[in-house]
Amino acid sequence: MTSQAIQTRSLYRRFLRELPIRTPSILANPSPIQQHVRADFSSQSSTPLPSLGHQTAKVAERRLQEAEQYLHYLKAQRQYITLIERYNPGMNMAEEDRVRLTARRVGMDLPVEFAAGEKKE
Repeated sequence: MTSQAIQTRSLYRRFLRELPIRTPSILANPSPIQQHVRADFSSQSSTPLPSLGHQTAKVAERRLQEAEQYLHYLKAQRQYITLIERYNPGMNMAEEDRVRLTARRVGMDLPVEFAAGEKKE
């Protein structure tokens, strides 16, 4: 294997690690983006680079660099989402839950709401 083929395979595997995981398996049920990435990498690696000359090698190298930059972007986005979820835990909560948890954080409980149809015993 050439070094470019090894680099391409490594880059492809890193892409699969960064994409969201689907159950039961990536191989059994690939997402459309995973299928597109696989098709793009397989078409890129199957082109005969030495026979087309130096210009094609430059194009392939540029595509690998672009893929590397996109991979860095995906990794940064994943880390960003992780940090947002960690430091803003109530972001995805309903308003009532957020108010209740905020009150409990300072040592208070919200009063039980009175419903007009309920009878007190």
